[in-house]
Amino acid sequence: MARGIEIREAHFPGRAPIEAYGNGGFRFADMSHRGSILCLPSGIYGWDVTEGDALDASLFEKVLAEAGDIEFLLVGTGMSIRFLPAELKTSLRAGNVSSDPMSTGAAVRTYNVMLAESRAVAAALIAV
Repeated sequence: MARGIEIREAHFPGRAPIEAYGNGGFRFADMSHRGSILCLPSGIYGWDVTEGDALDASLFEKVLAEAGDIEFLLVGTGMSIRFLPAELKTSLRAGNVSSDPMSTGAAVRTYNVMLAESRAVAAALIAV
């Protein structure tokens, strides 16, 4: 019986530094991903967010689910810095997660340094 192509949610089961970013995606662990990503303790996930989307708390459910393993969340907001909504900051703070919005490039560089230092870091990175 012939089956069609099965499309699964993008997920890399591990922690890896971001090797490159730009052209609408990211490269990590010798793979590439087009679109935005969430880098969490449980792995790297495709994230359906584009620059300019409202950053409401519902987009960060995976982050909040792993809040016990995260101390710092770096939010790469695209080409320029955007402030995080108060509701989102409150939700993160309730999980003892400090959040820091910055351009995606700055977030990638900071994430790689903190990951190399074995810090409890996560990143939400909007593709540029």
